[in-house]
Amino acid sequence: MLKTRTETWLALLAGAVGLFLVGLGGLWVFMSATPPLHQGAQDVTSVAEAAPSQQWVEATAQAREIVRASVAEQNLPGASVAVAVDGNIVWAEGFGWADIEQKTPVSPKTRFRIGTASTALTSAAVGLLLEKDRLKLDEKIQAYVPEFPEKQWPVTLRQLMAHVAGVPTDSGDEGPLFSERCERAVEALPHFAGRPLRFEPGTQYSYSSYGWILMSAAVEAAANEPLLALMRTQIFEPLGMDGTRADAGTVPIPDVATFYFPRFAGDPRYGPDLMRPLEYSCYSGSSVFLSTPSDLVRFAVAINTGRLLQPATVALLQASQRLVSGAETGYGLGWDLETATVLGKPARVVGHDGESLGGTVASFMTFPDYDIVVALATNISYADTFGVAVKVAEAFAQQAKGPTR
Repeated sequence: MLKTRTETWLALLAGAVGLFLVGLGGLWVFMSATPPLHQGAQDVTSVAEAAPSQQWVEATAQAREIVRASVAEQNLPGASVAVAVDGNIVWAEGFGWADIEQKTPVSPKTRFRIGTASTALTSAAVGLLLEKDRLKLDEKIQAYVPEFPEKQWPVTLRQLMAHVAGVPTDSGDEGPLFSERCERAVEALPHFAGRPLRFEPGTQYSYSSYGWILMSAAVEAAANEPLLALMRTQIFEPLGMDGTRADAGTVPIPDVATFYFPRFAGDPRYGPDLMRPLEYSCYSGSSVFLSTPSDLVRFAVAINTGRLLQPATVALLQASQRLVSGAETGYGLGWDLETATVLGKPARVVGHDGESLGGTVASFMTFPDYDIVVALATNISYADTFGVAVKVAEAFAQQAKGPTR
């Protein structure tokens, strides 16, 4: 009996190893059969907005090669980048293809989905309403959105903005709202408002797109107008963000990149599939915006210089929140706070990554220690935009140390 069991287990083990080797071989064949979109970094085309000033020629050349190499290595269809130093845009350039089939090149004016980075833009609208005393962060959400039922614990605006409210979130690429159309944020509430909170507010950090849809509904109630109208008249138009607008789903919009999704394992290196049609209107201020890296840089510069909000308001929104335990979350009120290594030293980073269907598509980042802002966007999910943006920032920080500074 023991011998029979041993033989059975050995047979099962051999079968498992065999299946693993077959799968590994199949994966190798799959990768081999998937031609790269770009043969190498030297084959990645680019379109610049203008020649860089003499001061930044060296940094631009270095950063350009960083982005080209990354587009080729990650097998990204296209990417676009913009950089500001000391409050001025010094470089903007598009790389690769906005549409693979049509071979439409990415230019600095190409619009990309920025996914969850939309929350930082919406946070500015909250800041404007705070300054007008039309919102109060520690008010219960029902004071602005009575359609949201009372839960087992009270929920405040501050907790929603900080992702510590315990509101559930969507299921990534299978979220039910992607097939719905909403004119106002409150129309999305029936899809999640009936669920209980996942935890007592303030005890945990958990990112929730639904929480920011609810926050968007509060903004609309306090402003007494649609969020998109408020964003256009109070933020986008005053800052010259002409490339930023709501994603209109199936309605044609000029200069929009074609969007793709990795064919396998959440990795663009396996090749892209055309992304299915998506409707973002119900996601409102949590994920609805299209933008360009240049516009994202303009926005960040306006935030940094006090052009859009008072410095005290910016400090409030960008301060790391704390749980009831006293632990910091590393997230503000719509702003992500991180640390990156720049020139061999830790550097503060204030900004936001943008995710779409569970994978990163964009990053915009302020490096306060160097007064540098970098924004990078791609047209495929699961791209390492954060890592590439840090390398780009480092190229400009390195030159800023020189005598031309």
